[in-house]
Amino acid sequence: MTHRTQVKLFSALALTAALLGSAVLTSCKTVEPEVPTSMAVRYGTVTNPSNVNVKVSLNNRAVYVFEGTEPRFMAAVAIGTPSDPTPTGTFKAFNKLPRKRSGTYGFYVKGEEIIPGKRSGLPAGYSYVGYPMPWWVEFKTGYGFHAGAVWPTPRTHGCLRLHRTIAKEFFEMVPAGATIQIADSQPEDATIGKNVPRPTDYSQPDHPRSVLITDAPLDRTSEILF
Repeated sequence: MTHRTQVKLFSALALTAALLGSAVLTSCKTVEPEVPTSMAVRYGTVTNPSNVNVKVSLNNRAVYVFEGTEPRFMAAVAIGTPSDPTPTGTFKAFNKLPRKRSGTYGFYVKGEEIIPGKRSGLPAGYSYVGYPMPWWVEFKTGYGFHAGAVWPTPRTHGCLRLHRTIAKEFFEMVPAGATIQIADSQPEDATIGKNVPRPTDYSQPDHPRSVLITDAPLDRTSEILF
């Protein structure tokens, strides 16, 4: 075998090895979940707020906002756990608060010490700061829609969480007095409900407690993780 033939043979073998290595790396690459461009689907704009009504499907973890019978907005929600389920039935929106904090769950604060806890167990010498629940739309005493992490499994104490980037939009779209129907399923689950955008950032760590006790989650809801 001549020197030139050997060089050609080695070059061919090196190229083959490189291609095989590239194929292996490609096949082993972790495929990241696709992130929806928006956490809501919109169908035109509301022209008559007094005609707005809301449906929630617990099985599909989805909220549908209608103007009359026409859909206007659809998004994923986080729902209550089996031990703290989201109430079912027909309700009315009331007590809308853009800067709500929990009166039950939050933090004990003393100086730089910040401890998670229930308000009912507040130790002496500490002050209580409720967990942020901005863009609150209450539908039953103690239960409401608000911004927060939207998990794919039951996660809340009965409230319905909306992704932080769309909670304000829902708040502004649903007026006080709007009918809210919550059931295990809704007819829309089989139609538009098949295409509900699902958040993928639910497991990202919360911002530090030192941030959560400030106004940041209320002032910059779409930027702060909680």
